Amino acid sequence: MSIIGQFLGSVVKQGTIGVIHPDGSEESFGAPEQGFPDVVVRIADKGVMRQILLDPRLGAAEAFMDGRLIVEQGDIMQLIQLLRANRRWERGGKLNDPGAFKRFKDFVASSLDGINFQTRSKANVAHHYDLSRDLYELFLDDDMQYSCAYWPRPEMTLEAAQLAKKEHIAAKLKLEAGQKVLDIGCGWGGTALYLNRKFDVDVLGITLSEEQLKVARERADKAGVADKVRFELIDYRDLAERDAGKFDRIVSIGMFEHVGSAHFKTFFRCAANLMTDEGVMLLHTIGRMGGPGTTDAFTRKYIFPGGYIPALSETLEASEPYRLMATDIETLRLHYALTLREWYKRTLANRDKIVEMYDERFYRMWTFYLSGATAAFESGGMCNYQIQFSRNRHSLPLTRDYIGETEKNLAG
Repeated sequence: MSIIGQFLGSVVKQGTIGVIHPDGSEESFGAPEQGFPDVVVRIADKGVMRQILLDPRLGAAEAFMDGRLIVEQGDIMQLIQLLRANRRWERGGKLNDPGAFKRFKDFVASSLDGINFQTRSKANVAHHYDLSRDLYELFLDDDMQYSCAYWPRPEMTLEAAQLAKKEHIAAKLKLEAGQKVLDIGCGWGGTALYLNRKFDVDVLGITLSEEQLKVARERADKAGVADKVRFELIDYRDLAERDAGKFDRIVSIGMFEHVGSAHFKTFFRCAANLMTDEGVMLLHTIGRMGGPGTTDAFTRKYIFPGGYIPALSETLEASEPYRLMATDIETLRLHYALTLREWYKRTLANRDKIVEMYDERFYRMWTFYLSGATAAFESGGMCNYQIQFSRNRHSLPLTRDYIGETEKNLAG
């Protein structure tokens, strides 16, 4: 049995994976089981095995991107799903405390992961978000929402689920006409425009992506609300120096993942200072279940340099020194998996356009990214957190009933 076969044999028990080696020999592992895919991969040269063994995720990703790890039966989504589903985060069994070395290693790794200096923040954002607008239009919904949608009903369209996400978040903000709202990490402006349209609030959206800024401003001009919905290219830390105490509400969707754990306290200090004394903030972020962890090498190199997925514990701990009350916490478990599968489906449907726009290697990298992320939410330790913070215990109703009532009114 090959070295890679020994690894696969120890992991894959449900579903099957076949391996065709460079010399034409074949191995097969696992057993057919309903709900688990059956996959066959071909290894083009001996260097692939060495590459994968040295760094399994990055090595496999780059071999796949280079066309040296070929999925002959199934696709990359099914391959990663098979491997991850055989080692689910909630796999049960007896639980033990981690050893001292693992605790130390995880602490060092997470500390290094969390460094995201202000001087590098703009470049890190540009690496991902300043890709062509045309690329994102191929797989996102028509409002260009590049974050986890909200799926009250799994059979919803992506467009309906993204609208439901905006309704859900807006309800938690408890908005009133005339309020001033800050959108930290505003993307292409869809949420800011929605909040203004539905609640007649003034919104400032901030971003570090020049491409997103351009699109957001174009959309505000086209909607005739550029005087009410403004967008700026500015870091939240600089804004806090300029506009302290100006905002009744803050919303931040899919931005906290780029802050870096070393700067979590800075983020919450700035957010608290940007709000009025009765202010409310809704933070929507990818999160990790369990304790702090690390960013894998593939994601760090190709997708989100400087990014770090926070644990709930370290997020709340960072907010505590600044008298921010966590007034509502919701864990969205499978919502991002449903979103990512829709993005993946649309990416496959637009393969030729993406290859023409970039190249075959980029297309394979993008499908690997979406596949890995999907598996992380379906079987791994990833989820989404929506955390509502308030600076005053009297700013919000005593019960959560207002959230459902507002959503119902918005949907009606």
